[in-house]
Order: sequence, then C-alpha cells, then structure tokens
Amino acid sequence: MSAADIDSGYAAAPGGADEISRRLEALPASAYEWRLVILLSLGGCFEIYDLFFTGYIAPGLTRSGLLTTTTQAFFGFSGIGAFVAATFAGLFAGTFFLGFLADRFGRRAIFTWALLGYTLASVIMACQTSSEGLLVWRFIAGIGIGVEIITIDAYITELVPSGMRGRAFAVNQSVMFISVPVVAFLSWWLVPLSPYGVDGWRWVVLIGAAGSMIIWVLRLFVPESPLWLARHGRMEEAIQILGALEASAGATSPRPGSSPNAPPAKAAAKAGFAELFKPPYLSLVALFMVFNFCQAFGFYGFANWVPTLLVEKGITVTKSLQYSFIVAFAYPIAPLLAASFADRFERKWIICGASVAIIAFGIAFSQFTAPALLILSGVLLTAANTTMSYAYHAYQTEVFPTAVRARAAGLVYSMSRISATFSGFIVAYMLRVAGVSGVFGLITTAMIVVMITIAAFGPNVRGRPLDA
Repeated sequence: MSAADIDSGYAAAPGGADEISRRLEALPASAYEWRLVILLSLGGCFEIYDLFFTGYIAPGLTRSGLLTTTTQAFFGFSGIGAFVAATFAGLFAGTFFLGFLADRFGRRAIFTWALLGYTLASVIMACQTSSEGLLVWRFIAGIGIGVEIITIDAYITELVPSGMRGRAFAVNQSVMFISVPVVAFLSWWLVPLSPYGVDGWRWVVLIGAAGSMIIWVLRLFVPESPLWLARHGRMEEAIQILGALEASAGATSPRPGSSPNAPPAKAAAKAGFAELFKPPYLSLVALFMVFNFCQAFGFYGFANWVPTLLVEKGITVTKSLQYSFIVAFAYPIAPLLAASFADRFERKWIICGASVAIIAFGIAFSQFTAPALLILSGVLLTAANTTMSYAYHAYQTEVFPTAVRARAAGLVYSMSRISATFSGFIVAYMLRVAGVSGVFGLITTAMIVVMITIAAFGPNVRGRPLDA
C-alpha cells in the first residue's frame, strides 16, 4: 500500500485524520488554546530579537571598525549590507532547504532544536573579531531562525480553528514583537558603550542568546500538533491531545462523521518537494513566491535600516537609536489593535490595505526632518508593516494542506529571504546614490506589486477549515 493510500485510509476511518480536523474546527476559543498560542509566541520572541538587532547593532558594528555603512562596490562584503545579506541568506537556506523537517519530524521537535542551533551560532558570532567570521556565523544563525519561523506558523495554524486564526496570529505577532523594543532599548543603551571592555553590540547579541534558553522550559508545556500526528498515523496520541483541547474548552467530542461547524475536510495526499510545482499546488506556490519576494522590501527595507536611515538624515547615532527605540513600541501594540478586525475581513484585503499605508507613511518618513514627525511617521509605518505581517503569516500556511504545510510555507517564504538578502545591497546602493527618498521609492514599487498580485489572484480563506 502506498503512502498516499495509508494517509487516505486514516482520513476515511472514523476518528481518522479528517475527523480530527472537524473536531478542531468545532472548538470554541478557550484559555488553554490562547495559552498555547502565547507559549509558542514566546519561543518566537528570540527569532524576532535576532532579526531586529540586525539593524539596531549596525551603528555599533561600524563604530567597532568591523563593517562600514556603505561600500564602493555593489556587492561589498565589508559593509552593513553584507551583514544584512548574510542574515537573510541563512534564513533562505533554513526555509527553502529545511522547511520539510517540521513535516517529517513534527512541529514540537523542530520548534525546540532549531532555536537551540541558533543560540549556539549566535554565541560564536558574538566572539568574532573579523568581518569574515562575523558573516559566516551570522549566516549559520540565520539557518536556525528560518526553520523556527516556518515551524511556529504551521504549529499555530494547526492548533486553532479558522474562526480565531486571524486573532491568534495577531496575538502571536504582538507577543513576538515585544522583543523589538527590548532589543531597541538594549542597543540604545549598550551599543555606544563598551561595558567591561567588550563592544556593546556583542552584549546585545549574547543577551538574546542567553534568553533563548527558555525554550527548554516552554517545550514541556506545548503538545504536538494533533493534525500532524493524525496525518502520520499516530491516532492514539492525536486523540489524547485533542481530548485535552476539548476538555479545556468545555466542548463535547462529536460522534464520528459528524460535522458541527464545517463540511468534512478532504484527505490530503502526501507530496514530495517536486509535487509543489505541479497542480493543485503550483498556482498557490507561484502567487506566494511573488508576494514574498516583494513584501520583504517593504518590511525589512525599513525595519533593518531604521537607525541608519535616521543617521543619514543628519541625526546622531545616539539620537537615532533613541528614536528607533520609541518607534519600536509600535511592533507589539499594532498587532493587538489589528486583532479587533483580524477575522472580520479576508486576509488578502488586509494585506492590500496595509500595503497602501506602507507607501503613504514611508513617503512621509522620507520627507520629514522634525523629530516628532519622523517618530510619528515611523510608528505608523511600523504599524502598517506588522499588520501586513500577521495577515500573511496566517494566509500562507492555511492555504496549504497539513501534509505539505511546513515545506510549502518554507518554499514560498524563502523568496522573501532571497529578496531580503539582496535588499541589503540594494538599499545600501540606493542610500548612497539617491538618499532616503530613493530607499522609499524602492519600497513603494515593491508594495504596488504586492497589491496587484494579491488583489487579483489571492484566494479567499476566511472561515475555511484546514485541508478543505
């Protein structure tokens, strides 16, 4: 019997994988489910911390003489652009080549080990004294973060019903983005200094690596995805975990074959990597590849360059880090505000609306010079970016079936890593030849492509059960 036949057999049987999907869809929101979302999100805090210190420690890297702000050569490997590129090259390797690990070995195991790999690589990176060593270990750390991001997205998607999935991802982003003002404050405080003779940027990296060890505690309180267990034939474990979810929500288990809130989900046949480039997956893969390639310019073109952009506008390093710290508070607050409408509108229209706001507030940021207006436009631009972020993280996981969810999401998400890798060089180049206005002209172009692509071809997903 083939793997697909086995998968279909479990799905068709009473209490099989499709029955697990129906029972998950019938779950009301409960305190226990929200605790699971928050615990997974706390694990993700350290990946966000790592992503964002890329920009915040940039002034410290240049101050220490390891890197320069810009380079004469487009692909200059002695500049900040190379540091950004190494980060996202690692993220690409993790999402593109290793996204399948969570589909093969389970969400829980990869959630744990990927972050520990990142921690070790970050500690070694903080000890480097050459630009070459810095970039190599930055690349390796990025691999661990890339795997972690995809795993958490698949994990949350499979633990909550469709009716609360938008809010779950909004809360997920809010909790993870708490780390942004933390890293911004630590950078503002430490980067200009050298406590105990150690460069401040090294302290910022080591503090994040030390904090990430909390993952060993968090993993004890998070169960495996029951959908993943069911699709891999481990029905007894899946039913046990699902029973705990139902008991915590005060829900009664439906009779096999019943469908309280949704039509039965179809069995998802197992597929290899090559199958993602064939129907029925090909059109979705192509759509989200284009989307991810372009959205990264809007998000990371600002997020990774905030202090540097402010310095280029004539603000001192210390003041730029102070302003960046204030702007960073928008990261955890904006997704919480977005949770109020997260499940009321289709994901595609939320993404398009956020893209319009990114263009408007980005242009404003490039034109203002007064500190208050710079900070206000930076806050609003950040809020628009985080709104787009929570929406597409939910969107690009729920459109794919459980059997290929992590590897498909990893494949399409890897395109944002490719664009972010080159965006480091492109933004540095635009900053040198056209200034801050040129950087936001680039971001505007990317966001226009996002809007056209998603509005024209994005599927509707609101209220749909997984694997339907």
